[in-house]
Amino acid sequence: MNNLIGVRFDKCGCINYYYTGSEEPEKGDHIIAESEMGLDIGEVVKVYDDDSFVNTQDTIKPILRIAGEEDFEKVKENEKLAEEAAVVFREKVSFHNLEMKLIRVKYLFDRKKILFYYYADDRVDFRALVRDLAFVFHVRIELRQIGVRDVARIVGGIGVCGRPACCATYMTGRCNANIKMAKDQGIALNPAGLTGSCGRLMCCLEHESAAYEDLRKGMPSNGDLVAERNNKKKIGRVVGANVLLRKCKVLFESDENEKEIVYMSAEDLEIVNKRSSCDKDSDKNRRDKAMDRELQKLTVE
Repeated sequence: MNNLIGVRFDKCGCINYYYTGSEEPEKGDHIIAESEMGLDIGEVVKVYDDDSFVNTQDTIKPILRIAGEEDFEKVKENEKLAEEAAVVFREKVSFHNLEMKLIRVKYLFDRKKILFYYYADDRVDFRALVRDLAFVFHVRIELRQIGVRDVARIVGGIGVCGRPACCATYMTGRCNANIKMAKDQGIALNPAGLTGSCGRLMCCLEHESAAYEDLRKGMPSNGDLVAERNNKKKIGRVVGANVLLRKCKVLFESDENEKEIVYMSAEDLEIVNKRSSCDKDSDKNRRDKAMDRELQKLTVE
C-alpha cells in the first residue's frame, strides 16, 4: 500500500508529507527521507487514510526506508560530530571577532551538510567564517540567523506558569500575540509581566484569546451606560470587568451625588448606551505614549 504519512524532522517542527511506497511505517516510527535541507531522519507523527486534503501542486516524495539500528547509531555519531563542530565554530567566531551566538549545530543524516543556527542583534558578514568552516569540515556549510522566539524554541525553559515553555513542547506555528490581546484580557500593560523568557509577548496570550473573546460576548465594555434588567431606572457606568467570571464593576450615582460601585453579573445588565467613539479617542490621547511604544517592541522578532 502507498499510504500518506506526516513526518517531523525536528521537535515542534512543521509536518512534511511523504508516501510510504513499499514500506509500512506506523505512528512513532522513524524513517529516512529527503527533506528540504537534504537527507534526514524524522519521526512519523500521523498516518493518513487518503491524500485528498493535500494540494495537488505539492510534490510529495516517497520515503527511502524505515530507520534501523544502524541508522540510529549514525544519528548518535552525528550528534557527537555536531558537538565537535560547535567548538570549532566558536573558535572561528572569536578569531574573526563576530557578534553572533551559536544556538544549535545539526549534521544532516548523510553528513553532506552542516547547519549552524545562530542569534545576532544585527546582520553579520560571515563570508570569511564560512570559508574557514568549509576548509575544516570539507562539506557544505549553511548558517541560519534565527530570532529570539526560535532561540527559546530550541533552548527551552520554564514559563512563569511553572510549566515547560509552550514553544519548546508542542507549538509548531509562529506566535501572533499582540498588545490588543492583553488589553482584551484585562492584563496590566506592564512589559515585565507580559513577556516570556524570550523577551517577547507570551504565547499564552494568543492561546487564551479565543476563550476570552467567547466569554466577552454580550458583556458591556468599559464606559458603557448600563441598567439592571429588573430595575431599568437605575443606570450606571461600567468602570471595570472580570471576563472570566463575566462580572462587571458598575458605578452608580444617586441624585444626591452619592457614588456606589457594585459588582454585577453581565447577565443581569442591559446596555443603555454604548461608549461613544469620541470618548475612546479621548482616552487614547490620554494614554502614556511612551508605554505604548515600549509594548509594541515586544511584538517584533
